[in-house]
Amino acid sequence: MTRDDALKQLSHIARERAFGMHVGSDRLIQAGLDALIAQVESPSLAMLAGLLRSEEPEAPALFDQVLEELGLLFHPPADPRTAKWAMAHWIAGRIADGTLDPATGTHIIRTDIDYALDYPEELQSLVSCHFLLDEWEENWGVSVEELNKEAVEAAKQFLSKRPAAGTGS
Repeated sequence: MTRDDALKQLSHIARERAFGMHVGSDRLIQAGLDALIAQVESPSLAMLAGLLRSEEPEAPALFDQVLEELGLLFHPPADPRTAKWAMAHWIAGRIADGTLDPATGTHIIRTDIDYALDYPEELQSLVSCHFLLDEWEENWGVSVEELNKEAVEAAKQFLSKRPAAGTGS
């Protein structure tokens, strides 16, 4: 893992946590260890990376301290609706750039965002991709790889059509 990869991983985890997704202490510690090995420098990084299993409850606070030291601390928009749109764009961006599995990403959009935003039209192609990927069977005559490509394309389309001002993006 390169230094840039490690910083990107820390940034992704910061956003996951900021958007209310559960990230276990073991993953926070591993990300700290990955960053330390990748030569990322932060005064608190070695403490995070070196936490023992019995010290795992300290990981979230230390992780936040590392993020602050690296300038990676992320705060979602205060307005819940605006925060959900920001999360939708972040998840779609990760699907589009290949850093998030399309099935996982479309599942998050369907379960964590779509309902909260009252099923907006802008998300429906991604939600449709979720259902196809979730229920896919071999006898459908279309490969799961093809469905994944369709989800990536849907994510790119969503990102290219940012909702107009006032809709919360």
